Amino acid sequence: QVHIVESGGGLVQPGDSLTLSCTASGTMFAIGPMAWGRQVPGKKRQLFAQITAQGQEHYIDSVKGRFTISRNNSANTIYLEMTNLSPDDTAVYYCHADVQVSEFGSPSAYWGQGTQVTVSS
Repeated sequence: QVHIVESGGGLVQPGDSLTLSCTASGTMFAIGPMAWGRQVPGKKRQLFAQITAQGQEHYIDSVKGRFTISRNNSANTIYLEMTNLSPDDTAVYYCHADVQVSEFGSPSAYWGQGTQVTVSS
């Protein structure tokens, strides 16, 4: 039973900064790569930042330099530091994790429930 929970969303103004967090809990043997994705109405969910268990970061161009992903393996938590937010960043932000729930099981993909980020003046 794996639970992925995001927090930190809200309403901010253009140019503001915001930090999201995501914690994985439950029965877990190992956690692999974790990532952030976002979705707006009428469009597919898009992954934009990923971090491996070893701390390697990957970003799409639209967020590179503005967003920073990090993780605390001891706490089973990842973070997303967002700066210089614009209305184009308005979306539901989701946390993703590849989790192996038992020693002899295979990894599975898990998503959180999402947290709304709205950037508006």
